[in-house]
Amino acid sequence: MREREFWQLLEEVFGRSYGRALAHDQGLTKLHGMTVVEALAAGEEPRVVWNVLCGQMDVPDAKRWGRDHNAPPLPVDFH
Repeated sequence: MREREFWQLLEEVFGRSYGRALAHDQGLTKLHGMTVVEALAAGEEPRVVWNVLCGQMDVPDAKRWGRDHNAPPLPVDFH
């Protein structure tokens, strides 16, 4: 997943305003409390950030990838 695709999915799944608010305000527990914006800036893979955000927000797999995306969830292994 490219970062551009990440932002498209964010808007599609969460809506433009709420998605952008989440990206700037929601601390991601599995990513040391970083926000989406901070995690992407720190070099985290967009697909990992997406899976962590969706997991934390309880987005089911069936809705996680939007209408035109068929990617399966990526298992995320954190140390």
